[in-house]
Amino acid sequence: MTEAIAYDVIVLGAGPTGENVADRTRAAGLSTAVVESELVGGECSYWACMPSKALLRPVIARADARRTPGLRGAVQGPLDAPAVLAHRDYYTSHWKDDGQVAWLDSIGARLYRGRGRLDGPRRVAVTAPDGTEHLLTARHAVAVCTGSRAVFPDLPGLDTVRPWTSREATSADHVPGRLVVVGGGVVGAEMATAWQALGSQVTVLVRGGGLLPRMEPFAGELVAEALKEAGADVRTGTSVTSVSRDGTTLTVEVSGGDRIEADEILFATGRAPRTDDLGLETVGLEPGSWLTVDDSCRVEDSSWLYGVGDVNHRALLTHQGKYQARIAGAAIAARAQRVPLLETDRWGAHAATADHAAVPQVVFTDPEAAAVGLSLAEAERAGHRVRAVDQDLSAVAGAGLYVDGYRGRARMVVDLEREVLLGATFVGPGVGELIHSATIAVAGEVPIDRLWHAVPSYPTISEVWLRLLEAYRDA
Repeated sequence: MTEAIAYDVIVLGAGPTGENVADRTRAAGLSTAVVESELVGGECSYWACMPSKALLRPVIARADARRTPGLRGAVQGPLDAPAVLAHRDYYTSHWKDDGQVAWLDSIGARLYRGRGRLDGPRRVAVTAPDGTEHLLTARHAVAVCTGSRAVFPDLPGLDTVRPWTSREATSADHVPGRLVVVGGGVVGAEMATAWQALGSQVTVLVRGGGLLPRMEPFAGELVAEALKEAGADVRTGTSVTSVSRDGTTLTVEVSGGDRIEADEILFATGRAPRTDDLGLETVGLEPGSWLTVDDSCRVEDSSWLYGVGDVNHRALLTHQGKYQARIAGAAIAARAQRVPLLETDRWGAHAATADHAAVPQVVFTDPEAAAVGLSLAEAERAGHRVRAVDQDLSAVAGAGLYVDGYRGRARMVVDLEREVLLGATFVGPGVGELIHSATIAVAGEVPIDRLWHAVPSYPTISEVWLRLLEAYRDA
């Protein structure tokens, strides 16, 4: 191993979270090294957000066109699957990271390719692909931004059938004739939507009572209804008991004794932190554990170690990881420059406050589902005195103009003591573009009587805000 090289900050992981930590610390004048064992750009760029949305966009566009007068007859027939896959490949830069590497170089961050492991306090050992080793030391901070990975259930022989995770589902180079999707969360719902539309016969197996269990129940109900109408088989209360492969054919046995034949099977059943081979034990932490952090993303009981993004388990979403990265980068820079952090300032530059109460998410199914903050059940469990206000989106003029036969629903959850929004959920075509207004209302704790004066443009789907506020006022 060569002589140790010192930097102000070392970032482990070059996904969107790590890139943003590096950007903020470099902007503050700190020397920064970034260590990445795979592609610069991370999961989001190559196996998650970007490829999944590239697969889904033609699906949603066709669905909307088929519900639009004058276009319905022009979009009959199947999707051009090779063209959709080529579009996906373009948005993943064909799984090459030259552009992202060039961006890191442009901000003055030093990239080390290879496996990085903690080697005691403020030390990182890097083993390059060719076996070369480097020892890096951090004057101020090491930020762990290594993300999360898919996990499989404990099924005997599962590794012998070549199951898909989200990575294989978003990067497959062909359309499987029959696809079983295990899990009803975001990945399961989105990938079922995409591959059914691209020509697969999809069977969705959900152990619980419905899809999208972390959202309001009506979200999963509407998405499941649309999947069934598209030809998918959606089974709830169903668990996989065994999987085997004979040549190219999979046999999936489920609770109750039924057997399903398929060509591929996707397990979208949970995530685990990528911290199992990170050297956490050298700094007194449990390998493979989620990192417990404060609102500046600094690991508890540490003065120099940060856990940013998925690894802290606060919100496993790219946009929230980037938000945390901006917070952590500002905190690292302030501490390095001995600038007092306003620790008591809940909405200051060094506190990831929105990760507690205002986390937005969009599920790009048909229909789209979007939510921020607390659901009604979550708010009630937290002890809030609340009221849910519901609105059928088909009654909004802008929705009817958007597509014929618009089906959707909206809900806002109101804290009755403070008269502010604790959460909002929208389901329907195009609602992903509504969620930021709801996020501002929840994060900013905008009073209901002030929201009344935020006039929505007519005729847009956002007029649902007026209908929701009217329903609250008139009840």
